[in-house]
Amino acid sequence: MILEGIVTTLDADGGLNVAPMGPHVEPDFRRFVLRPFRGSNTYRNLTLHGEGVLHVTDDVLLLARSAVGHVTDAPTRPADRVRGRGLLDCCRYYEFRVTAVDESEERARFEAETLHEGHTRDFFGFNRAKHSVIEVAILATRVGFLPPGPIVEELEKHRTIVAKTGGGRESEAFEILEAHIKSVVRRRGFGAGPEQA
Repeated sequence: MILEGIVTTLDADGGLNVAPMGPHVEPDFRRFVLRPFRGSNTYRNLTLHGEGVLHVTDDVLLLARSAVGHVTDAPTRPADRVRGRGLLDCCRYYEFRVTAVDESEERARFEAETLHEGHTRDFFGFNRAKHSVIEVAILATRVGFLPPGPIVEELEKHRTIVAKTGGGRESEAFEILEAHIKSVVRRRGFGAGPEQA
């Protein structure tokens, strides 16, 4: 099963990287697989020292911000068992160490084992706007190389869901993602609407 979460890692100088990621997980979270793109900060940091923290969160604003930009202001604390930092505002967290690496494909495969886990707060619950923001965030990370027409069409579909079922943080997250998507579509030489893409 793929879980949409946020992974934090540290670079050689101790700088924090916050990245959305969909690891393959088992229900007990004892082991999981991360598949970052080569060249990403997460890939570089895991190659460097192979430790980090996987967070389960319902904070779609942080997820949106980290999908399209470098997040430097997320409140964190030192991890307990690994070289890393944990997000203060998450539902659960899993401090992990990489046990095996496969770099034979475009996306590297890092097998990880959980060394320490914790619970910070309860999960908010299922909300259609939060799920829509996650879907749009995934599209935002792919708008640079996928055909823009279907992406812009999906954006319009999710706009209605966020407007009807979301709150302030979901609306802000959607606006950040929409601005990013439209900017990349224009840079690629397409119009902003689905009919031009």
